[in-house]
Amino acid sequence: MIDDLIERMLRGDRRATARLITLVENDEEKAREIISKIFPRTGRARIIGITGPPGAGKSTLLDKLIKVVREEDQVVGVIAIDPTSPFTGGALLGDRIRMQRHSTDPGVFIRSMATRGSLGGLAKATNDAIKVLDAYGCDVIFVETVGVGQIEVDIVKTADTVVLVTVPGLGDDVQAIKAGLMEIADVFVINKADKEGADATYFELNLMLDLEKERWEKRGWRPPIVETVATTMKGIRELWDAIKDHQKFLKESGEIERKRRFRAEEEIKAIVSGKIARAIESRLGEEEVSNLIRGVVKREIDPYSAADLILEKTLGVKP
Repeated sequence: MIDDLIERMLRGDRRATARLITLVENDEEKAREIISKIFPRTGRARIIGITGPPGAGKSTLLDKLIKVVREEDQVVGVIAIDPTSPFTGGALLGDRIRMQRHSTDPGVFIRSMATRGSLGGLAKATNDAIKVLDAYGCDVIFVETVGVGQIEVDIVKTADTVVLVTVPGLGDDVQAIKAGLMEIADVFVINKADKEGADATYFELNLMLDLEKERWEKRGWRPPIVETVATTMKGIRELWDAIKDHQKFLKESGEIERKRRFRAEEEIKAIVSGKIARAIESRLGEEEVSNLIRGVVKREIDPYSAADLILEKTLGVKP
């Protein structure tokens, strides 16, 4: 079945592509088989992360970006990460609704994915879904994160270019940026720039960039600040030009290779960590775990010692 789905996907079959993404999202063993077979066909697509706090208008901005990219006749993939429904385990918001104008465009593939409890604003299967869309033939893949503030930093492990979207009037917006998002952004966007306070937000972002001058000089890229009003298309083409400029910088500076190496390293670590956790769960009895937890609660054993005991008993790893 998987071989047939892959063959159909490589011929441009959207249904087969959607089915493969569902499999990598829900079945780890099948995900492993699928990725091993399509991996040689990946690595061509440009991966753009769209992140920022809730209310910044990320989905509307992305909807307009798709339009601009399609005007260049490029095939676009979108993975919109949504919060998980507590009832179904599926994507709660369904960003495809906001981008429904593109649903009949054969050059656009949009998929919503639920976080399913994964921290960092991304679903666990995001990287595998990206590989499927890459093999499918997407030139550009946008990944829109769930929008949960400071834990959005995981997008840097996935995207070549990270676009941080903010808007005037969010009191803790710039504070969130100071807390960590500032370090991962390659392009800043002030969306809804027709609102009061846009100039102040621009000034604050510029000031923070000035304070980090040494970092940008060493890196060779100072993130531009683009003002947009997504609902009217204002600044959207300028934003796409800024993204393309960053992609050009990555290639000319060799930074793209460093990013890909970092991404591969992080992905391998995540897979190994998951396998170790499952191995421990399968080898250690529930009663033993409960006893250790009870011991920590009663202060009979510290958490580090409890972890050492678990690792020694299940994997033979001594402290």
